[in-house]
Amino acid sequence: MTEKQKDGLWENVKTIFWALIIAGIFRTLFFQPFWIPSGSMKDTLLIGDFLFVNKMAYGYSKHSCPFSSCPISGRIFAGEPERGDVVVFRHPTLNVDYVKRVIGLPGDKVQVKNGVVFVNGEEAVQTPDGTFSELKQPQGRFGNYPQCHNSPVGDGAECLKEKSIETLPGGVEHSVLNIRDQSSDNTNVSTVPEGHYFFMGDNRDNSVDSRVHRNRGGVGFVPAEYLLGRADRVMFSSAGKRLVYFWTWRSDRFFKEIE
Repeated sequence: MTEKQKDGLWENVKTIFWALIIAGIFRTLFFQPFWIPSGSMKDTLLIGDFLFVNKMAYGYSKHSCPFSSCPISGRIFAGEPERGDVVVFRHPTLNVDYVKRVIGLPGDKVQVKNGVVFVNGEEAVQTPDGTFSELKQPQGRFGNYPQCHNSPVGDGAECLKEKSIETLPGGVEHSVLNIRDQSSDNTNVSTVPEGHYFFMGDNRDNSVDSRVHRNRGGVGFVPAEYLLGRADRVMFSSAGKRLVYFWTWRSDRFFKEIE
């Protein structure tokens, strides 16, 4: 190998090294990849959706900040979640990441009556929008079966859920699904403490969220320091158990904006 070839090889190695360093810093500081493992946010997010969490949307928390000097509580940089944002957060006790929608802000009074959300006494109106259809078959790497409004449903048959467009106080509209009547469709009035948020999944009857206290296996109120960032866009999506199963890719969801 000539001296010139050695120099060229060394330059390539340095270029790759610095590219990896920059990519690592970019991921640590600004974005975090996240795969959707469950159906709690259908049909906004599907099992197998891949997205980047915008860690700068609300500033760094103690769980998203990469520096040892970050505050134990509070946030650095401006920006607070807004009602209707889809947010990835660390469960306060289970040490796993969840993705849900912000329903209640600090100081809000939240109640669910017959499956309808009320915030500070104002109804989040649900307008019927047909049905959401999928096949009753294993989904994602865990092979979970979807829950169906039209149960019992055989393997491979059409699985339906009632779909509505919910309008939150403030005007944010998004899709919600209903499967059945259950206890979490009716709650007491909850006042969100300062520095905390109330989250719910869009697939209302298949979501463990703030309607259930952490002592009973739920999420409860989520402190601001546990928020990792906002989910803005689906970058890639695959309905299969393995990423290499290219025939299961959902090309219509590539770069899809999250509403």
